[in-house]
Amino acid sequence: MSAEIIAVGTELTTGAKLDTNSQWLSLELAEIGVPVRAHLTIDDDLDAMADAIKLAASRSEVVLITGGLGPTLDDLTREALAKMAGVELVLHAPSLEHVKQMFAKRNRPMPERNTMQAMFPRGSEVLPNPRGTAPGIWMSVPREAGDASDGERVCRIAAMPGVPSEMKQMFRQQVLPRLDGGGRVIRRARINCFGVGESQAEEILGDLTARGRDPDVGITVHEATITLRIMAEGASADECLAKIDKARDTIINRMGTLVFGVEDEELQHAVIRLLNQRRASLSTAESGTGGLLAHRLTGVTGFETCYKGGVVVPTTAAKRDMLGVDPMLLRQYGEISEQVAGVMAKGCRQKFGTNFALAITEWGLFKPDDPFAPVPASFVALAGPNGLLVEKVQHFGDPEIAKSRTAKAAVNLLRLHLIGG
Repeated sequence: MSAEIIAVGTELTTGAKLDTNSQWLSLELAEIGVPVRAHLTIDDDLDAMADAIKLAASRSEVVLITGGLGPTLDDLTREALAKMAGVELVLHAPSLEHVKQMFAKRNRPMPERNTMQAMFPRGSEVLPNPRGTAPGIWMSVPREAGDASDGERVCRIAAMPGVPSEMKQMFRQQVLPRLDGGGRVIRRARINCFGVGESQAEEILGDLTARGRDPDVGITVHEATITLRIMAEGASADECLAKIDKARDTIINRMGTLVFGVEDEELQHAVIRLLNQRRASLSTAESGTGGLLAHRLTGVTGFETCYKGGVVVPTTAAKRDMLGVDPMLLRQYGEISEQVAGVMAKGCRQKFGTNFALAITEWGLFKPDDPFAPVPASFVALAGPNGLLVEKVQHFGDPEIAKSRTAKAAVNLLRLHLIGG
C-alpha cells in the first residue's frame, strides 16, 4: 500500500504560505507502514484539481487531500472530487445543521454561502469536524485495472481541512481508523553533527549511506549542522528500533566527537547539559552576531544555572568600555583578529566572573562579484581556567547563514573543550 498527498491552495503555490500539513501526514502514515510516493501542491483550479486527484488515485491506494473545503468561491475540493468521480454534489442535512450551530455558538448569522460546506459528492461519507465548519470527505473510487497491479482495485480518498489543528484531529479520529496499514512499520531517528561539510561526512560514513540499505541513512545540511536521518522498515516497531540502534552505534563510532545530539537537539543543548554536569559557568561577548549566541543559550531549559549573561559589543567604544579592550590593540591588529577575540573572551570572563567565556568578532564584507576579494572570516575565542583557545571561522557560501554558523562554531569550540576534559 502506498499513498499520495495533495495540498490545495493558490496561497501555497505562490509561496504566500508554507505547506506543513503534507510533512506531518507523511510522518503519521509512516508510523503505520504506509510509504508516501508523492506530494503535490496545486492551485485553486477545478479542472487541474480533478485531473490531479484522478491521476493520484490511479497510482496509489490512499490519497489524502488538505485544503479547499471552505465556503468561498475558490474552495473547490468538493467540486473537484465530484467531477473526478462523475457524480453530483448533494446536500447533507446533518452537516448543514452542524455549520448553523457553529455560527449560533458565536452569535453570528450564517452566510448563505456556508451552505456549500454541507454539500458532498454523491456516494461519499462525511468526516465530522468538531473544531470547525468544514466537514471532511471520505470516498472510495475504483482504480483502473491497468494501474492496480498490486491487487488493490479501490483507492481510498480523504479530503480534510487545511487548518492544521482541524486536519490533525480529523486524521487521527476519522481517517486513521479507516486505514489498515501496509503490514509493515516504519520508524525514523536523527543524529546531529557539526564540524565537517556534507561531502566529507558522506566520505566518513562510507557505505552506510549507500542506496538500497536497510536502514536507509540520508544526509541533510542546515546552517552547517549535518543531520543524519535514519529510516528503518520492519514487521514491528521493535525490529525497526533494533536496526536504528545498530546504525546509530556505527555512526557514532565513525563520526566520533562530530556527533553532538539527536532529534531536535542543537549545539546549545549539548553545551548547557555539559556545563551543568560540571557545575561550570559561562558568559559571552558578541560583536558580529548581535546577541544570537545569548539568544540561543537562553532558549535552553536549565540555562539559568550555568549561563550568567553576555554583552553585545559592536563598536570600538563598547569593546573598550565593557571588556577593557585596548584601542591600541584594535589599531594594531584590527577588530577582526585572533588577538582581539582573545582579549574580548578574557575581559568577558573577568567581567562576569565565570569559569568560561566565549567571544565572537565581526567579519569582513562579502564581495561575490570580485573573484580576487579575500574570503571573509571571523574569530571565536574561549577563555577558561586552563588558558585561551582561538579559532578562525571562514565564511564560504551563503552570507545569510554567517551569523548562525559563527555562533555554532563558538558553541562547538566550548563543547569540544568540555568533552575533552
